[in-house]
Amino acid sequence: MILEIADITIQAGKNAEFDVAIEKGVREVISGAVGFRNFKIQKGIENPQRYLLMIEWETLDNHMVDFRNSPAYTKWREIVGPFFASPPVVEHFQLLTQ
Repeated sequence: MILEIADITIQAGKNAEFDVAIEKGVREVISGAVGFRNFKIQKGIENPQRYLLMIEWETLDNHMVDFRNSPAYTKWREIVGPFFASPPVVEHFQLLTQ
């Protein structure tokens, strides 16, 4: 399992709209992608324009190749992209221990 963490900062004053858009985008678009397993969305307290989107994928290629090269990625970006204050920082992690 691979954990994708997208650190997203949105434009000020757009929280209510983005809250709806990001959940819609994950549930309606990303959740149907090959290798998608689960997700969580965290919203900043000290900085409410900051969100952490955490998606579990079967493999790194499921995210970086299968999803990113699909029409679903374009649809995802159409839903959430207009809210971004800057490009998200995306990193991937492997579980070390639990």
